[in-house]
Amino acid sequence: MEAIKVLILMGSANDRPVMQKAEAVLDEFGVAYKTMVRSAHRTPEATVQAVKEAEAAGCKVFICAAGMAAHLAGVVCSKTVKPVIGVPIASGPMNGEDALLSTVMMPPGLPVATVGINGAKNAGLLAVQMLAQNDDELSVKLKADRAAQAEAILAED
Repeated sequence: MEAIKVLILMGSANDRPVMQKAEAVLDEFGVAYKTMVRSAHRTPEATVQAVKEAEAAGCKVFICAAGMAAHLAGVVCSKTVKPVIGVPIASGPMNGEDALLSTVMMPPGLPVATVGINGAKNAGLLAVQMLAQNDDELSVKLKADRAAQAEAILAED
């Protein structure tokens, strides 16, 4: 695996349209990442292998998206001490509420930072914020992005 800072894992290729928003954020900030489809239930060994390979490639943050039972972020969290961000995906009869609860309700000692249902853009931004703690260039870009957001709101007046 090439050098990366973020690994995006999604439980199904059906999650790709949502997760492209996280990819767009990472592209905007110039953060190296890789995206893979891995399932906590259908491909558990391949999921663990992806985590190991990503860490060997320098990965600092994991973003995991899944719907329904949404155990992917929790499984990844159990295999790394790097930050894991969970993105619950709207699917199934509960339209993502089940995924939200599955992602956010981790046992003590295994935290997963969780964004809102289909909140891939915020997951990307949170990953950038985490990386910016040790990267002054990313920090400057984040501050500029926040200033641009403020200017856009004030321009609506």
